[in-house]
Amino acid sequence: MFIKYDNLIIRNAVAADAIQLCAWWNDGKIMAHAGLPNGLGCTPEEIRKSLADDTDETHRRHIIELDGRPIGEMNYRNKDGAAELGIKICDFSQQEKGYGTILLSVFIDALFLHHDYKKMILDTNLNNKRAQHVYENKLGFRRIGLEKNAWRDQLGIMNSIINYEMSKADWIASRKEPLEYQYRDR
Repeated sequence: MFIKYDNLIIRNAVAADAIQLCAWWNDGKIMAHAGLPNGLGCTPEEIRKSLADDTDETHRRHIIELDGRPIGEMNYRNKDGAAELGIKICDFSQQEKGYGTILLSVFIDALFLHHDYKKMILDTNLNNKRAQHVYENKLGFRRIGLEKNAWRDQLGIMNSIINYEMSKADWIASRKEPLEYQYRDR
C-alpha cells in the first residue's frame, strides 16, 4: 500500500527499513506505551525475516514518512475480516501535531474502500488519554469494552485496555467530505 496525503506518506515496510524499525522497537521510551519500557531487544535480521512474511491478506507493517523522512510506523492485522490497527509516531518532535489523526483517517479510508474491510478494531492502554481522545472524538470509534488488568508489562505492572471498533457504514456516514489522497496498492 502507498498513500500520499500532502507531505505525509504511508508505505509498506520493506527489508531496508529493518534498521530503523529495530532502533525504534529497541527504544524503551518509544515502546513504553506498549508495555515495553526496556524495548523489544530485537535485531535487524529478525525484523527482515518477519517483514518477509507480511501480506496484504494477513498482516502488513507500514512506514510513515514526513517530507521523505521516516517518523513512525503503522500496521494492520486481519482479524476475521476486521482490520486491527496500530500506529506509533516514533519521532517525539512530530507528536501532538495532528499527524496521527490525519494518518489514521487516510489509512482507515483506504482499508475500507480499497481493501474491503467491513470493520476497524483497535485498543489502547487505559492511561493513554491522548489516543482515546483521537479515537473517540476525532475519528468516531466506539468503545466496546474495558479489560481490567489485561496484561503485565516488562516491569511487572498490570495494565488495562480499552477496546474500540468502527463499522464501514459508520465511517462513511461520519465523513463530511471525501478525503483527498493518492492511493496505490504498492
